[in-house]
Amino acid sequence: MANPVIEQMKSAGLIPVLRGSQQDAYALVEAMVAGGITVMEVTMTVPGAVDVLRKLKDIYGDRLLLGSGTVTTVEQCVATIEAGAEFVVSPSLHLDVIAKTKELGKVSMPGGLTPTEVITAWNAGADFVKIFPCSAMGGASYLKALKAPFPQLKLIPTGGVTVDTAADFIRAGAEALGVGSDLVNAAAVKNGTPEIITKTARAYVEAIAKARA
Repeated sequence: MANPVIEQMKSAGLIPVLRGSQQDAYALVEAMVAGGITVMEVTMTVPGAVDVLRKLKDIYGDRLLLGSGTVTTVEQCVATIEAGAEFVVSPSLHLDVIAKTKELGKVSMPGGLTPTEVITAWNAGADFVKIFPCSAMGGASYLKALKAPFPQLKLIPTGGVTVDTAADFIRAGAEALGVGSDLVNAAAVKNGTPEIITKTARAYVEAIAKARA
């Protein structure tokens, strides 16, 4: 039976990575949701990340699928799932975090970069593998090279993904895209121009839809 969280992540095609300060977090999310974003990863680098997750869950309910990011310990994994995370993302490979995420019935997205890391993550039960930092390894061409021997893997490139490169990543076989500062633009919130974020979110949604078509 299809997992609805996995299906929603694939369907959305876009996972913004929320970093920065707690005070900016809610305005950033509001601006992104206005632009059509339905999935959000809250990283452990946000001060009080667990509280932010809990509050976003209260505000948006089922309208926003929440996950936790930069999770490197089992303790973080459990705390964020209890706060409302439906998927757990790591920048690196932590087999104990994968095991705990699956044990608690949530979606696992560990990080991997080399072919060995990527297949190790997959064989340990990962639902997706985050390819990070993808742009540093050549971007879409690197993703395509990884997919050649491992066509069954569900890969999500993160690091250096932009509106201009989004279509290339989708065509190279990405299930979805992890997007950071190109979309999650804290400066726009500080400058009182959140509409820039909303406009960028719409541009990403359109670019992904066009590439898939």
